[in-house]
Amino acid sequence: MGIDLYYVPGSPPCRAVLLTARALNLNLNLKLVDMNSGEHLKPEFLKLNPQHTVPTLVDDGHSVWESRAIITYLANKYGKGKPLYPEDPKERSQVDQALYFNIGTLYHRWADYFFPQVFGGAPADKAKLEKVEEALKMLDTMLEGHKFITGNNMTIADLDYLASISSFEASDVNFLKYPNIKRWYETAKSSAPGYEEANAAGLVALKELCKTLMKK
Repeated sequence: MGIDLYYVPGSPPCRAVLLTARALNLNLNLKLVDMNSGEHLKPEFLKLNPQHTVPTLVDDGHSVWESRAIITYLANKYGKGKPLYPEDPKERSQVDQALYFNIGTLYHRWADYFFPQVFGGAPADKAKLEKVEEALKMLDTMLEGHKFITGNNMTIADLDYLASISSFEASDVNFLKYPNIKRWYETAKSSAPGYEEANAAGLVALKELCKTLMKK
């Protein structure tokens, strides 16, 4: 039956799944969801995901949503023996920790700062920007002495952060002023399989959307 991915190209969480699929050499049946027309609220989609969000993955009838749950599922099922999601409990805990830090702190703070500007026409909030900068400083410290997020091997944490942090380019957040993040970013972009197709193209779409919405 194959693996279906319901997605929106510009979405950072969707791009994290696309990057992971490429790293695992998986072919996904891509199903574009027109959220503007309410396609994600139709009964057939709600049966797959009552939270009606993208990305949503369906693998042989098994539905998974929330991007970090999806990428860990794919790595667990299709990446056995690969360093993308190490099986050693201590090494895996570092990957999980990084994923939770991203969704709960780094990406969360950036979205809380930037998305109200894009989708609600709100002015930039200096206090929220300071929280983003605080999280970036934490990440810069975490990367000290590491080639990748958790060590010397690329993991799904790097793919998750790559989709998230590249999206910061659509905003006024200058993450490249942090030396360890800048070094990691360039390394991760050149190391991630299929980066241009899986992430860069969607990033362009996100930038264009943000420019259009913020002009209104």
